[in-house]
Amino acid sequence: MSTVAEVETAQPTPADQPGIREGAFGNARSLACRECGNEVELGPHYACPECFGPLEVSYDFPVVTREEIEAGPRNIWRYKALLPVPDDIEQSPNMEPGFTRLLQARNLGRELGLEKLWVKDDSTNPTNSFKDRVVACALSAATEFHSKVFACPSTGNLANAVAAAGARAGIKTVVFIPSNLEKPKQVNSAVYTDSLVAVNGNYDDVNKLASEIAGEEDGWAFVNVNVRPFYAEGSKTLGYEIAEQLGWRLPDQVVIPVASGSQLTKVHKAFGELVRLGLVEDKPVKIFGAQATGCSPVSTAYKAEVDAIRPVKPDTIAKSLAIGNPADGIYVLDICRSTGGAVEDITDDEVREGILLLARHEGIFTETAGGTTVGVLKKLVETGQLDPTLETVVINTGMGLKTLDAVSDQVGPAATIDASYAAFTATGIA
Repeated sequence: MSTVAEVETAQPTPADQPGIREGAFGNARSLACRECGNEVELGPHYACPECFGPLEVSYDFPVVTREEIEAGPRNIWRYKALLPVPDDIEQSPNMEPGFTRLLQARNLGRELGLEKLWVKDDSTNPTNSFKDRVVACALSAATEFHSKVFACPSTGNLANAVAAAGARAGIKTVVFIPSNLEKPKQVNSAVYTDSLVAVNGNYDDVNKLASEIAGEEDGWAFVNVNVRPFYAEGSKTLGYEIAEQLGWRLPDQVVIPVASGSQLTKVHKAFGELVRLGLVEDKPVKIFGAQATGCSPVSTAYKAEVDAIRPVKPDTIAKSLAIGNPADGIYVLDICRSTGGAVEDITDDEVREGILLLARHEGIFTETAGGTTVGVLKKLVETGQLDPTLETVVINTGMGLKTLDAVSDQVGPAATIDASYAAFTATGIA
């Protein structure tokens, strides 16, 4: 199988690509290694050629004003000056994700003892998860690289988003999923593409296969492999929107689910960029990570006060978080520790409880990842790790209709009765 170095070397450089447009990546300057700082040219790379550390996009930002952003479209492209996309991105067929609602969760806040709680509800994206954001940025990069196949390994939501975005853009899509993935997520991908590949194994096995294919097949853009640096930048838009929707200010605390860890690290990056650009005032923001106990390598490392992430074999109903060897896990640890936050985990029963808490107090049906985040929020309050007097945002990343099996045996009719008033009154519901 190809090594990381071989996969990286196998990818073409921008000079090899025909017709890369001037300004194809907006204000992005280069790809910079998060470990050694080495910079390489923008291209389908994800590992530093010097130390094999992960690459991320660096920028030369122009002056950006609140007014310019607010005049933009009501989707993530209002922030295009802060993303690795061209200025004419809106003209490309895409799913136009983002600018989802930020709801003040007064009922849930009272239930949990929080003075001011908000839910950033990304279940209202085009394919009902936050993955539409990252896929939109990955698709832009794949288009500029003239990729012939748009692909991904996925725990479900990403497969849905890639398949739909590829169909909209008219590019062939191939998505790889664990064969035991929830049936609704399989269907939600298969309706958009006839190239859904189920792989026997967990997500880490699927991801390993994707990395091998990326190194062997020319012209394949794997959103979270060889175009991962561009893909990951899409998560920043969650942070941008939270700040803008709060009236151009940062919250005090944020609770974010952790799978690969990329979402948490990019929300943190977004807050920092907004401060440096003068769009919000600088202030401390505590960042908390949420995992399910059945796949909690980052939480385990946090509690053990160690810096290394020990991979685990996932065993949890929260399959969208079931990444046993999270690529950004070590960076999640750094951020949560340095901001005064924490990484916590909860059992599958507590995940189910979190789903019902959000649904029955705020009318939002979340999937297991959201149940994990709400459940962890509850635990953080109960254990005193999170300050209930501070303004808190919790991120709901997806729609509960995708993970019905998680709660289908716990909810249903309160009673089955004959069609008579007497039968109804006997239930005691009135």
